[in-house]
Amino acid sequence: MDRIPVKGIIFDLDGTLVTSELDFSLIRAQIGCPSGQDLLSYINSLPSPYMREEAMNIVHQHELCDAQHCEVIPGVKPVLTQLSQMGIPLAVVTRNFAKAAHLKLKATGLPIPLTLTRDDAPAKPDPTALLRVAQTWQVPSYQCVYVGDYLYDIQAAHNAQMPSCLFAPNNIPHYAEQADVVIRDFSQLVDALCTLDINRCRDLA
Repeated sequence: MDRIPVKGIIFDLDGTLVTSELDFSLIRAQIGCPSGQDLLSYINSLPSPYMREEAMNIVHQHELCDAQHCEVIPGVKPVLTQLSQMGIPLAVVTRNFAKAAHLKLKATGLPIPLTLTRDDAPAKPDPTALLRVAQTWQVPSYQCVYVGDYLYDIQAAHNAQMPSCLFAPNNIPHYAEQADVVIRDFSQLVDALCTLDINRCRDLA
C-alpha cells in the first residue's frame, strides 16, 4: 500500500465521513436566502450585524440538531484505520461550525486528530483551511489530497493546488469530471488514490 502518492489526506465531513440530514431548502426559507445561493455568502452579505447573527443562529440550531443524528458512512472506519496504520496523517476540513463538527466526530468515534471548521478559516471553496493543514504537516499541497462529496470540495482543492477525490455514492454529478479521481464506495479510496497523478498538481503549484 506504499504506492499511495500522497503524504496526507484531508476529508470533508458531512456526506463524506458521516451522514447529514440538513434541509438546506428549509434553512434558506427561514433566513430568506434565495434558492441556489450559497448560505454562508448570503449571511455575510446581510446589511447589519444583528441580521447576520440571527441568521447564523438559525444555521447553528440546524447543525447542532443534525449532529445528534449523524452516523458513520459505511466503509469509513476500516479505511481510516488502514490509512492510520500506513502512517498517513488525516484531517477534516468542513463548512460546519466548530461545535457541531466536534460533536459529530466525538459521537461517531472517528480517529481524526486535526479538524478545521468555518470558525478557523474562511469556508470552502476558499483554500485557506486546506493550505493550513498542509502547512501544519509541512507537506506541499500537491502531495496531499482532499476527499469530499460536493463541488465546493473540488473547487477548494483546485484553489489549493491539491488533488481532489470526489465521493459520489449515488448519482455521478455533472462536475465529477473536475475531480482527479471519483469513487462510488468508500472502500475504493485506497485503490483510487494509488492512481493519482500528483505531478499534474505539482506542475500547477
